[in-house]
Formats: sequence, structure tokens, C-alpha cells
Amino acid sequence: MQLFQNIQQSLFLAFSMFWEVLWPLILGFALSGAVQAVVPHKKMAELLGDDSPKSITLASLFGIASSSCSFAAIALARSLFRKGASFTSAMVFEIASTNLVIELGIILIVLMGWQFMAAEFLGGVIMVILLALIFRFTLTRQLIKQARRQAEKGMLGKMEGHAAMDMSLEGGSLLSKLLSRRGFTAVSHYFIMDLSCVWTDIVIGFLIAGILGAFVPMSFWQAFFFKSNPTIAFIEGPLIGPLVALLSFVCSVGNVPLAAVLWKGGISFGGVASFIFADLIVLPVLNIYRKYYGWKVMLYILGTFYVTMALAGYIVEILFSYLNIIPTNRSMVVISEGIRWNYTSYLNIIFLVFAIILVVRFLRTGGPAMLKMMDKNPEDVKDCCKV
Repeated sequence: MQLFQNIQQSLFLAFSMFWEVLWPLILGFALSGAVQAVVPHKKMAELLGDDSPKSITLASLFGIASSSCSFAAIALARSLFRKGASFTSAMVFEIASTNLVIELGIILIVLMGWQFMAAEFLGGVIMVILLALIFRFTLTRQLIKQARRQAEKGMLGKMEGHAAMDMSLEGGSLLSKLLSRRGFTAVSHYFIMDLSCVWTDIVIGFLIAGILGAFVPMSFWQAFFFKSNPTIAFIEGPLIGPLVALLSFVCSVGNVPLAAVLWKGGISFGGVASFIFADLIVLPVLNIYRKYYGWKVMLYILGTFYVTMALAGYIVEILFSYLNIIPTNRSMVVISEGIRWNYTSYLNIIFLVFAIILVVRFLRTGGPAMLKMMDKNPEDVKDCCKV
């Protein structure tokens, strides 16, 4: 009987969190689709040929303007690397694509608070700087040669076709592009394909968060994260956060509900930030790095990314502590109160209607055929994504 109640409670928690962030999810992916529709990918590699500050900045901006799907981000990064981009720029592109994107920020604000959104974006910039510095002093020519040699084999990972699709529009102002029929079509296609890329991570993330919230007692989390000893908690948090993420198998925006549960359980502010940063070192992603670049380079990426994410967690916590803006309330109203008729429910209904409009546009403009190509070889999708 107790087991049944716990299962019921875990499903209730999962759905409550999902309902709270439904409209931000739709809004975030729609805005991301709009950005991708007006920012072409064609000349990216040409502009990212070295690890100069200019190339690092452009790689970050291109990442911000791309899909937040971790698998698509690393596939596109490999594609850029094969076309001439520097390895550093390709990895910076990944960091920006998964940490500095619109949809992630909106979800963090709604589910956890503006401080976590600010920490995510500031931490993303810090990680870009740290990674560029670490690579400058540790990345050898031999490693780059090994990575390029393995990358040229063209081994398939996940979402290769999605990463190769470029439906962006050229010519005219940004507003004229978005308001055109082709612009609306491009936004609808990016919206559906990005969601189809990450929906499993989102669902798994909410389910795991619900299970942890219902089955794992608060006393366990408080002991695990040394909540009663702030000094040890500060030291442990950014070190343990990426390791928890690595074992969670959940990437992209799917790790936000897990972060909310960890925060409620007592993990430090820097620890929860480093956990969110770490979607690029979960086990499925590491396996793709192995395919793309080989074992040695995969381990190098894991080590440097881990150090970067942990250091960024420490820096964020120190800065926010100095500014006295670290949240003190760890209770999560969105988890305990469930569905109510309030502004969230009304916004969900409005944005669900908007999502249906995008789905209809997607279905009427050849979208399903493109959807089937998302996991195909990039060479097979070159001419399939015209809108």
C-alpha cells in the first residue's frame, strides 16, 4: 500500500513540475526556432578556424543561436570541426549551445527562480573563458590530430541529420523574415524537431525527479550534501554536482527538474549550478565523444569539462554569496501545490493552442519527411530542409 502511495506521489510530483513549466517550454522552443530561422549556419566553420578571442566569441554566439539539444549540439560541433573550425571553438560552441539558450533560462526562472537563471548564464560565460584557457595550456597538437583523424571517419552519433539541417532564411530584415510564410514554416520545423530531439530527456527528467522526491527521504539528501556543515557543503557541492549529472543519463533541459529536487534536498548553490552545467558529460554523450574523437580525446574532454564545470560552480557561488543573492528558501511550491486555476494554467492553454498551430503548419509543409531524417547521415539531408 505504501509503495502504491509513493508511486502515486512520484507521478503527481512529476506532472506538477511539468505543468508548471509547460508554457515556458513552448515559448522557449518557439523563440529558439525563431532565432535559428534567421541565423544561417553556412559560414560558421570559416569564422571559427582558430582559438582567438574573436573566434571564441563567435562560437559562443553561434551556440546561443542554435538548438539546445545536447546531441544535436555535439553533432554540429563535430561537423564544424571537420569543416575547419578549431577544436577549441567547436567545444565552446557546445558549451554555449547547452548553457546559454533561451528555453533553459525561461524554465529555470519558472521552476527555480531568477537567481538560478542568472547563475546559469553567468556560469556559461565563465565556462567558455575557463575552457578556452585550459585548452590553450593543455590541448596538444597530437590530441587535435587524433581527434581530427577519428572525426574524419564520420561515425554516426545521434541527431546527425538534425544538426546538418539549415532552414534559415537569407535576405531581408529579421522581422520580414519571421513574418513571412517561409519564416513561419522554418520556425514550426525547428520547434517540432528541437522538441522531438529532447522530449525523452524531458520526460525522463521529470519522472526521475518525481521518484527521487517521493521515495528518497529528505534526511538522506541533507546528510549526503552536508547541509548542517556549510563549509563542507560549499567544497563538496561543485565537485559532486557534475558526477550526479554524469550518472543521471539526462541531458538538455531535462536536468532542470532534477536540479530542483537536489536544491530542495540541500545541495549548495554552486553544486546545483555545476549539476546543470554538466549535461555535456552524461554517459550517453561521453559514448558519442568516443565515437567522434576516440577514447583518449573523450577522456580529455571529460576531464577538462569536469574541471571547468566545478570551477564555474565555485565562482558563481562566491560571487552570488558576495552579492547576498543566493536564495534561502528551498521549499518548492510548484511541487507541493499541484495544478490550480491560476495564471500558469491560463498561459498553458494559450501556449498549447499556439503549439497546435505550429504543429499544423509543420504537418502541412513537409515536416514529417524531415523528421524521419533527423537520425540519418548528414550527407542524406542536404537537400531535404528547404522551406
